[in-house]
Parts: sequence; C-alpha cells; structure tokens
Amino acid sequence: MAPKPNRAARRYAKMREVALYLDISERTVRAMVADGRLTAYKLGERVVRLDLDEVDAAMTPAGGAA
Repeated sequence: MAPKPNRAARRYAKMREVALYLDISERTVRAMVADGRLTAYKLGERVVRLDLDEVDAAMTPAGGAA
C-alpha cells in the first residue's frame, strides 16, 4: 500500500484566496505570476493554485530597519 501524502507539508490556494491573504487584487496576483515573482501550478486545464509557503517566501521587507 502506498503511503498517504503529507497534506500539511504544502498549502495551496486559489488566486482569489492569495489575493485575500495578501490584501491585494486578484489582478495584482496574476501580474506577480506573469512577471515571475510568484509561481502558479496548473492542476488541469482550468485549475491553478499557488503554494502559500512560496507566497510567504516572496514577501520582502519594506522600508528602513528597526
């Protein structure tokens, strides 16, 4: 019997969910995918998901250091 995948290891979300998570528009999420800042994964012809761990990793500090 094959081992069950560890679903907790990776968290995937729809573009709309990532937009809500980051408090930005879905259009901005799509632009970030288009310019390579985020990676989208196709799970079929119309199903696209983003790895939330990769979304978190793409965040960079803004402004001066404390």
